[in-house]
Amino acid sequence: MSTKEPRNPFPTVDIIIEFAQGIVLIERMNPPHGWALPGGFVDYGESVESAARREALEETGLALTELRQFHVYSDPRRDPRMHTMTTVFVAKGQGRLRAADDARSAVVCDTDSLPSEMAFDHRGIVNDYVEWRMGVRAPWYQGSSD
Repeated sequence: MSTKEPRNPFPTVDIIIEFAQGIVLIERMNPPHGWALPGGFVDYGESVESAARREALEETGLALTELRQFHVYSDPRRDPRMHTMTTVFVAKGQGRLRAADDARSAVVCDTDSLPSEMAFDHRGIVNDYVEWRMGVRAPWYQGSSD
């Protein structure tokens, strides 16, 4: 019998916030730097839905409506700091966009002109979202295989 502590991925959330004819991206203040979807770690005792609402409000100042789960991404290499798995949500944002918490800035971006420096696997997530919006794929389809 092993006495070794189990090692599990850290649960996170990311939110594709539809706002002002685009989606919201934040510029990360902390490493890994770059542009990213708003999101963060799920706190102990918190649901992923609550974490998504909290992170969106903390980082962008926006309240979320029509929150719906999009897909789970769990590639162990998706975050260079540690093994994380993220539940991605799609929602509409309401309020005044402002960067806060660990976001250096927040912008509305057209999905056709994403910044070149995107953190984590967020460019792929946005690409999956665009394909889903175009009706090319279902949100649960994962393009890569193990």
